Amino acid sequence: MASPSTRIDDGRDVDSDNSGPMREKLSVLIVDDELLVRKVHERLVSKLEVAKQVQTQTATNGKEALDLHLSGSSFDIILVDLQMPIMDGTEATKELRAMGVESMIVGVTSVDAGADKEAFMEAGLDECLAKPLTADKIKSLVETLEKNK
Repeated sequence: MASPSTRIDDGRDVDSDNSGPMREKLSVLIVDDELLVRKVHERLVSKLEVAKQVQTQTATNGKEALDLHLSGSSFDIILVDLQMPIMDGTEATKELRAMGVESMIVGVTSVDAGADKEAFMEAGLDECLAKPLTADKIKSLVETLEKNK
């Protein structure tokens, strides 16, 4: 049985202690070139009360994200930064969608320029959020994910 600190009311998998239903597993890929940002996002995701099991993986650029997909990894949510070396978020998103990835892909950026954000969205994002991410923003993503299943 999961501890009370890992619960969310998402309409599925009611626990035996009647504290409410929760998701079995949530898998999140965090793609950002900055170590501190990856660590913060990983911590926010892991602290959420969204699933009995929360798994996170990280990548430092879009190419690494593609390589993870090619190796057979799959994710419920992919958080991808816009500006990264080797392969930026826009290109990575385009490539992932071209490969048939149906995961929720969420752009995370500190860029305010409308044209850059517009191109990022047009690449195939489900949503684009401004940095810094918060627990509430991530919880909202999980709720959206559940509604769309």
